[in-house]
Amino acid sequence: MEEKTQDLLKASPEQILYAKILEKGMYLGLLILFITFGLYTFGILDPYIPLDKVSEYWSYNVNDYLHHAEIKAGWAWLGMLKYGDFINFIGIAILSGVTILCYAAIVPTLLKNNDKVYAILAVIEVIILSAAASGILAVGH
Repeated sequence: MEEKTQDLLKASPEQILYAKILEKGMYLGLLILFITFGLYTFGILDPYIPLDKVSEYWSYNVNDYLHHAEIKAGWAWLGMLKYGDFINFIGIAILSGVTILCYAAIVPTLLKNNDKVYAILAVIEVIILSAAASGILAVGH
């Protein structure tokens, strides 16, 4: 009985692969966040919003902030990476996107193990997360 329970508690190969990719992506994203935060706080890169005006923008909701700061919504931040207050978005994008890579990476293992239903679900998850990240599914902004 105990041996059967131990077998049930073992992680499957796809779970281990998912966890390894997630761990590496998390550490990479965190490292980039630390580096880009340093670039911002030490003034190596000038901010888009001057520091003396930052507190003024805190009271705005997202739409008002974007309007007053003259920033386009969505992926427009990619064109603003020369600013210290936008370069940190790289780490955030890595942290939020690593899950897509994890699901995509386990599909071959699932197919190899003849877990077709889980493989299809993983592919659907990749499609949905990618569509959401692309902005295709944006609602109300």
